[in-house]
Amino acid sequence: MSLLVVGLSHRSAPVSVLERAALDVDAQAKLLQDTLAAEPAAEAAVLATCNRIELYADVDKFHAGVAELSTLLARHSGVSLEELTPYLYVHYEDRAVHHLFSVACGLDSMVVGEGQILGQIKDALARSQELHTAGKLLNDLFQQALRVGKRAHSETGIDRAGQSLVTFGLEQLAVREPVETWAKGKRVLVIGAGSMSSLAAATLARAGVEEVVVANRTLERAERLAEILSGPGGTGVSARAVPMDSVADELTRADVAVSCTGATGLVLTAEAITAAVAGRTPTAGSRVESPAEKAVRPVVAGDDDCPFDLSAPGGFSVAGEDAVAGMDAATLEQHAAWVDNAPAERRESGPQAEAGAIAALVTAASASGRVPELRRPSPSPSAGPARTAVLALLDLAMPRDIDAAVHRVDGVRLVDIESLAEASADAPMADDVEMVRGIVSDEVAAFGAAQRAAHITPTVVALRTMAADVVAGEMARLEGRLPGLEDKQRAEITQTVRRVVDKLLHAPTVRVKQLASEPGGAGYADALRTLFDLDPQTVAAVSRADHTNNENDDPNRGRA
Repeated sequence: MSLLVVGLSHRSAPVSVLERAALDVDAQAKLLQDTLAAEPAAEAAVLATCNRIELYADVDKFHAGVAELSTLLARHSGVSLEELTPYLYVHYEDRAVHHLFSVACGLDSMVVGEGQILGQIKDALARSQELHTAGKLLNDLFQQALRVGKRAHSETGIDRAGQSLVTFGLEQLAVREPVETWAKGKRVLVIGAGSMSSLAAATLARAGVEEVVVANRTLERAERLAEILSGPGGTGVSARAVPMDSVADELTRADVAVSCTGATGLVLTAEAITAAVAGRTPTAGSRVESPAEKAVRPVVAGDDDCPFDLSAPGGFSVAGEDAVAGMDAATLEQHAAWVDNAPAERRESGPQAEAGAIAALVTAASASGRVPELRRPSPSPSAGPARTAVLALLDLAMPRDIDAAVHRVDGVRLVDIESLAEASADAPMADDVEMVRGIVSDEVAAFGAAQRAAHITPTVVALRTMAADVVAGEMARLEGRLPGLEDKQRAEITQTVRRVVDKLLHAPTVRVKQLASEPGGAGYADALRTLFDLDPQTVAAVSRADHTNNENDDPNRGRA
C-alpha cells in the first residue's frame, strides 16, 4: 500500500473554485466513507480548511487511486470533474509526506508560518479516527505531522515570517495604523463562535476595543465565548451574546464586523450592509462607481429587440457580480453580438462603447465559469489618504459569509480570503523559512526510513517464527529417536540448535532491516518471503498482531 494525496488549495485554484468546492462536516464524513468503500483505498483522511481541500489515502494502485480520489472529490464538492481537474495536484509517497509536513509547518499557508493549520490537522485526524477510516499509516503520518509542525514553531522563528489569518486580516483593515491604535474604542460584532471567530474576538479584545458582541446560531456557544472574554482570566472587555436574528440591529452600531461561519450561503448581503451604514456620513451606503464603470456606462434599458431583459435598476454594467448576477457567458456573448450588429442610431446612444468590455467579460467568464468582479485596489502604504470607512468587515469564511458586492458601498471596507491572498502574495520570506524547510526534509527522510523498516519487520518476525518452529520440530523428532535423553542433555541440545539458527539468521536480518530503511528498500521484504517460502498469511497475521499490541500498550496512541 502507498500514500497518495489529491487536492486543491489557494496555490492551485482561484478562490471562486475553492469557495464552490468547500465541504461541510457532513460532506467530509460521506467523502471519507465513500473513499474507504472504493477499491483502491484502504485508509482515508480529509484536510478541509478555508484554503485547501485535500484527500489522503493509502492505495494499492497509483493511477486507479488518482482517478478514484479525483472523481470522489468532484462528486462531493459539487464541482464537475472536468472543471475541477485543472486545479488538482497529486503527491505520492515521500512527496505526499513532504507536502503534509510542509502544510503543518505553515509553509504552504496563505500567510506563511500561521499556526491555525495545526489545529485543523488535529481535527482532520480526529474525524478520520471517529469514522474509523484512518489506519496505521495515516495515524502515524498525521501524528508525526503535528510533531513536525510543533518542532518548527519551537525551534525556529517561523512565527515571525507570518501571522495567523486573523492578525493579518486585521492589519489589512487597519491599513497604515498599528492594529492596537486602529481598534482602540471600537465596537465589534463577531459572527460565529468557532475557533477562528473566537481567535478574532480575543485578538480584538486584547487590542483594546470597547465592546465585543458575539452572534451565533447556537446562542449557548455565543454566551460561552462572551463569558470567556469578559470573565475572570479573560481579556476584561465588555462582551455579550445575541441570537443571529439580532445581527442586522447590531450592525447599525458596530464599527467592525468579523464573520466566520460554516454557512453555505451569504450571512451578510450587500443590502444589509448598505442599510447598516446608511446615514452615518452624508455618502455612506451609496454605491461607488468604479473606473471601469466611468469608462463604460450602463446600457439604457428599453430597446425592444435586445436579446435579454435590461429592465433591472441600473441596467447592465460591468460593476461586478451584483450587477451581472445570473448572467452566464452565453448570455453575455449574445448581448455582445446584438451590440456589434446595432444600427447606427442605437450605436450612437451608447451600447457600442460596451462591446470591448463585454467581449473581455465573455472571455473571462468562459474560462473561469464566472464573471470576474472588478474591485477597487487596496490602498498601498505610499498612497494618499484612504477613503474613510465607518464599517470594517473581515470575512474569514470559505465559502464567503459576506457579499463581495460591498466592496462598492461607500463607507465600507471589506477584507476577505481573496484580498488576503492578493495582499500576502508578495510578503517577504524570513530566513527562518529555510530552517523549517530543512526540518521538513529531515523529518520526511526519517519518517520514510521508519515506515520502510516497519514494513519489513513482520517478514523478519515471520522468518524467525518459522525458524523456531523448525527447531521445535527437529527436537520433537530427536525425542522420538532418542527417548532416553535426560532433561539436562535435551535442554543443552535444544539450546545449541537455537544458537546455530540465531547466528545464521542474525546477519541477514539485521542487514535486511538496514537496506529496507533506504529508498527503494521495500523489495527486500518480498525477497525474504520468496527465498524462505514464507506464507503471506503468516506475515499479515504478524503485522496485525503487532499493530494490536502497539495500540494496547499505549491507549492514547493515534488520538488527536
